[in-house]
Amino acid sequence: MIAGIGIDLTPLDRVNRLAQRHPQFIARILTPAEYDQYRCFSGQRSLEYLAGRWSLKESFAKAMGTGIGKQVGFQNVEIIDNRQGAPVVTRSPFVGRVHASVSHTATLVITEIILESEQNND
Repeated sequence: MIAGIGIDLTPLDRVNRLAQRHPQFIARILTPAEYDQYRCFSGQRSLEYLAGRWSLKESFAKAMGTGIGKQVGFQNVEIIDNRQGAPVVTRSPFVGRVHASVSHTATLVITEIILESEQNND
């Protein structure tokens, strides 16, 4: 049963400006495991990864119905790419399945999170 859906659209230049202006920004957004994966990329791909994680976590918070804050913070959700490059939510405050999707253009990243409850409320 679908418990929540969240979608986010983020301009890559916005994330790039934040990362350039605030050195702590990357550590605030990425978990240690995400940071390890981020360090494997360079140039445009590293920006896409960082912006993708920002946007995926925003989508997750929207799906939870809370927004980013006390209940769902950037460090509460961890999303690691699998061997095929697909984002997999490896840690979150949601009990159930979490489906993640991310796509990029030259200037934007769009993400979607679907929360699937393991319980049927019928």
